Amino acid sequence: MKLKLSSTQLGSIFALCAAFLFSTKAIFIKQTYALSPLVDGTVLMALRMVSALPFFVLICWLNRHRNKNIPIKDWMLLILAGLIGYYFSSWLDFTGLMYISASLERIILFLYPTLTVIASSVIYKQALSFKSIFAITLSYGGTVIVMLQEQSTVPHEGDFWLGVSLVFASAISFASYLLLTPRLIQKFGSWNFSGLALSIACLGTFTHFIIATPNPMSLLNQLPSEVIWYGIALGLFVTVLPTILIAQSISRLGAAQSSMIGSIGPILTIMLAVAFLGEHMNAIQWFGCLLNIIGVMMVTLSKKKLAH
Repeated sequence: MKLKLSSTQLGSIFALCAAFLFSTKAIFIKQTYALSPLVDGTVLMALRMVSALPFFVLICWLNRHRNKNIPIKDWMLLILAGLIGYYFSSWLDFTGLMYISASLERIILFLYPTLTVIASSVIYKQALSFKSIFAITLSYGGTVIVMLQEQSTVPHEGDFWLGVSLVFASAISFASYLLLTPRLIQKFGSWNFSGLALSIACLGTFTHFIIATPNPMSLLNQLPSEVIWYGIALGLFVTVLPTILIAQSISRLGAAQSSMIGSIGPILTIMLAVAFLGEHMNAIQWFGCLLNIIGVMMVTLSKKKLAH
């Protein structure tokens, strides 16, 4: 007897798989850093993007018919969105992971929906509701609990706060990108926009790598083969594949339900970090993590209701 999945079931499976693959990102990055002192955020970003670029170029080619009669202003906003969302934000995140745990990184990044709500409130001069303020307080309070617990165990406090600052700046950068996307997706189409924005991010990453690295080819030749394979895995399995899966999930479930399923991401990252990186979270940190997730999901769901 054949097992036939409904569209909702299939969308849920896609969302779970995407959440799992996204959750492996910090694990791959931390493991790669441990392989060679030559690897930093810039090098690893370049390896990731060179692996993913052919896929994004293909998307651009297949959707090239959608690029007609689009004003130059929208093209400039697209370039800005690509550089902010998938180049600068990612570079900040990759670099921040050199100084803090994968678990804390995921919890800080998970704050980005709260940042979009706060920014929208300021831009449109709308007061936040009590429920939103409570949810934001909950999420940041939980994050601070996890942060302070980890800070008390690190040997170099300065490096720790540098890592926290970089990852939080990454969340701000990604939230800024999300504020730009609705209008651009309407203009370019969702697949075309993703392909173009990510291709631009790849070019930004390559430019940064070439400028920051005196002899790029010599450096790449010195890297262990395992580093190259991790870079490819980051490009294909942590960037390309989950991008496809989440798009398929949203088309079947809608953004709100896909976001709900994706909220399992921080838990998955922490579990993977415990299993593969030897990280440890005490009961107080788990409590903080739970507060973070509850607060962010309250904000996300209220935002979706407003959008409808």
